[in-house]
Amino acid sequence: MKVVNLKQAILQAWKERWSDYQWAINMKRFFPRGATWDILNLAEALLEQAMIGPSPNPLFLSYLKYAISSQMVSYSTVLTAISKFDDFSRDLCVQSLLEIMDMFCDRLSCHGKAEECISLCRALLSALTWLLRCAAFYAEKVKESLEQAAAENQLKMCLERLEKMLSSTKNRALIHIAKLEETSSWSTVEQSLIKLGENLNNLGGSSLRSRADNCVSLIKSIPTMLSVHSEQLNKTGFPTVHAVVLLEGTMNLTGETQPLVEQLMMVKRMQRIPSPLFVLEIWKACFVGLIECPEGTEELKWTAFTFLKMPQVLVKLKKYPQGDKDFTEDVNCAFEFLLKLTPLLDKADQRCNCNCMSLLLQECSKQGLLSEANMNNLIDKRAADKENSPSLKSAENANIQPNPGLILRAEPTVTNILKTMDADHSKSPEGLLGVLGHMLSGKSLDLLLAAAAATGKLKSFARKFVKLNEFTKQITGEISKSGPVRALLFDISFLMLCHVAQTYGSEVILSDSNPPGEVPFFETWMLTCMPEEGKILNPDHPCFRPDSTKVESLVALLNNSSEMKLVQMKWHEVCLSISAAILEILNAWENGVLTFESIQKITDNIKGKVCSMAVCAVAWLVAHVRMLGLDEREKSLQMIRQLATPLYGENTLQFYNERVVIMSSILEHMCADVLQQTATQIKFPSTGMDTIPYWNLLPPKKPIKEVLTSVFTKVLEKGWVDSRSIHIFDTLLHMGGVYWFCNNLVKELLKETRKEHTLRAVELLYAIFCLDMQQLTLTLLGHILPNLLTDSSKWHTLMDPPGKALAKLSVWCALSSYSSHNKSQASARQKKRHREDIEDYISLFPLDDTQPSKLMRLLSSNEEDSNILSSPNRSMSSSLSASQLHTVSMRDPLNRVLANLFLLISSILGAKTAGTHTQFVQWFMEECVECLEQGSRGSILQFMPFTMVSELVKVSTMSSPKIVLAITDLSLPLGRRVAAKAIAAL
Repeated sequence: MKVVNLKQAILQAWKERWSDYQWAINMKRFFPRGATWDILNLAEALLEQAMIGPSPNPLFLSYLKYAISSQMVSYSTVLTAISKFDDFSRDLCVQSLLEIMDMFCDRLSCHGKAEECISLCRALLSALTWLLRCAAFYAEKVKESLEQAAAENQLKMCLERLEKMLSSTKNRALIHIAKLEETSSWSTVEQSLIKLGENLNNLGGSSLRSRADNCVSLIKSIPTMLSVHSEQLNKTGFPTVHAVVLLEGTMNLTGETQPLVEQLMMVKRMQRIPSPLFVLEIWKACFVGLIECPEGTEELKWTAFTFLKMPQVLVKLKKYPQGDKDFTEDVNCAFEFLLKLTPLLDKADQRCNCNCMSLLLQECSKQGLLSEANMNNLIDKRAADKENSPSLKSAENANIQPNPGLILRAEPTVTNILKTMDADHSKSPEGLLGVLGHMLSGKSLDLLLAAAAATGKLKSFARKFVKLNEFTKQITGEISKSGPVRALLFDISFLMLCHVAQTYGSEVILSDSNPPGEVPFFETWMLTCMPEEGKILNPDHPCFRPDSTKVESLVALLNNSSEMKLVQMKWHEVCLSISAAILEILNAWENGVLTFESIQKITDNIKGKVCSMAVCAVAWLVAHVRMLGLDEREKSLQMIRQLATPLYGENTLQFYNERVVIMSSILEHMCADVLQQTATQIKFPSTGMDTIPYWNLLPPKKPIKEVLTSVFTKVLEKGWVDSRSIHIFDTLLHMGGVYWFCNNLVKELLKETRKEHTLRAVELLYAIFCLDMQQLTLTLLGHILPNLLTDSSKWHTLMDPPGKALAKLSVWCALSSYSSHNKSQASARQKKRHREDIEDYISLFPLDDTQPSKLMRLLSSNEEDSNILSSPNRSMSSSLSASQLHTVSMRDPLNRVLANLFLLISSILGAKTAGTHTQFVQWFMEECVECLEQGSRGSILQFMPFTMVSELVKVSTMSSPKIVLAITDLSLPLGRRVAAKAIAAL
């Protein structure tokens, strides 16, 4: 008989009562090769026939079971067919369908194409919905007393299958993919869950109820199955947090808070630090910084950082999602822990001459970080604790006002001064001068600057003084009375700006918003004439060579008059002309035209009224001395000495003593390098300010590599980085360059063989790399790792524990740099260094991807590898990654380095030979999965080639469904297909 269609063939088998294997043979004869049974919908056709009556037809069911066992039909078509049955009142039919599911639901797999694997995901989601509807139906029937026992039995069977299906992580992962593939189907699941929940109330507290609740919670966990991370509970010290806070407080008080907040959150997430211990570590670092910082300006900076900036940072941390935890409770808990560190708090109180904890608690309460009750409780506990500590008040420090109190009072003063500076200066210049004079007394200026820096107001503070300095150019119709006031306003604003530039970096003063061609005088002078660390000035530069007629008249004025005239003087022109005038005067002195007495009179004139002139003169002299031979320097140095010695005469302008203090500090900073190089000593008057902190830290006559290794060894033994070490590392990075610094520290890490030391080394190295994370990451991932992974003579260095530690460090650096590289601006100290550009990476990774790059040539020393990489017959390019589908720019050096690193990793995984470098790659990928905000898009894993997923699941520790979901970009259809294929084959 010639069979026309599938239904006829099935019916003929029933009529003639074929056995299952006979049926299979005949079916294959009727339907020759070509169309598959899935395309013909065999499973659905068999079920349709089997379920016609009130109970299932056993013959058709035997055919279906045979088809499943012999893999004539795929699991996905069977599940889809089952989920179309909706007459749940036919108990026997439902039972037989559940039995069919038992055949394969706990061991689903698919080794076909990606499309077939996605079909399996969809079918599994349909089956889940069907089971939920089925359970809801029987849970409702339990109410009816006549059928209660039968309904309970049916419900029990449904729940057993649900549990069986959901207890497999693999099945949940496949459903997770289906949920992203078909969001509408997932909303059906959610509705079914609500319906089931309503009907479950009929069950009371029975075992069925707890079973059903277990199934419901498993289903609800599917969307979040990737975001659960356990916190580290076996540690109490976190050196990375400590070092990041110390680094910021020591070197970047003016930095914005948001990048610091993001960096701290990144560390918290990567190291899985519990919130209370995280906040505790932040405060510990602040107190350590307060205790160990040098006296003077640095102490004020640290005080402002601790009491003004850090509470603001915590306010921003509070806005991050905390799960179900209350951040204020975490802050309270952190302070409870901090109270137990009595020696630390006592030492801080002794240093600051006050109860630091109490002031800090009040500040946190003001910012909404602590409830009033908690604040009072903590203050009382600290007060009780202090009764046993040594008394702070001694005769000598009883009258000293504590810095924390002064800083907290200085903050509102900054706002008031900014308002005063906004007024029209021409209306009451004398009143403004009074305000400025008051700012100069004692340590007021440094207090105000520190408070402004910590609260992000220093830039606008500096802008106001630049504007004031510009205002003093107006001299039309000036009378003799207003001349001195204008001279003083120019002088004070100039000195303050120099002091700000030296203390906080010149970028605080520079403005991006100047109209074209209207750069203010001070900015021009600072950029071209002011000596700074790492900046070499040319004394013959045109900026030091102004109009010769102005220079001649200035030389005549300095040489002939008994004192400087003040009325109608263009001070900005005088400051630009003074360098050329000093050159004339020096030449005259060296040629015997002027005597030493004449020079003294001239230098007295320069420094006697307007200190800025002396600053500009010394700025040029410093550049000039650098260019002279040993025997030619004497007179120039003598002139610097003369200018640095204040005049103690009667006939000086108002606030002279206060201005001299700032002038001396500015000159000392300017001359520091040149005096060291020429081995000259100049005694600057004791200014009451500190000498230059953290300057000249490197031991003389010791190679910098030895300094680096010895400092790192000390830090590693101690377990935390102190601010002095941070400055030494920064100087070494500056001197040795990024590659030298990174390479030598990685060598130190790879030497370490003790497990606990390697982990500590990673935590500390990550913090040290924060000195210039972007550049050090480019070097580490772009040069150092590829060299280690492609040179077989170095593979032995990658063994556990140092190799595992290096993998961890690499991932931490990659994640940090990638998350911040589009947002953050390079800080001042980083700008001093050479910025590596995309050009530095072209030889390693050419932009034209058809060229074999140096990296690919390194890899293709193994023939089989290069064939994999260049074969045109692959179904998917071995280098295609999510980043290309997201069109990430490869002109960016970091993106390029990451893309090439993952290509290298992919080729190592696919190679025939394995070694410690293969193990390293495995650790690297494991750490990526550990650290990532799971399920987050646009992470570094988007650079991983899709083909690498199937290689990774062959590695035993990576062959889990959760890991596959974590490493693929599920926001892309291709990503979901790759994940489904890898998971279905597990």
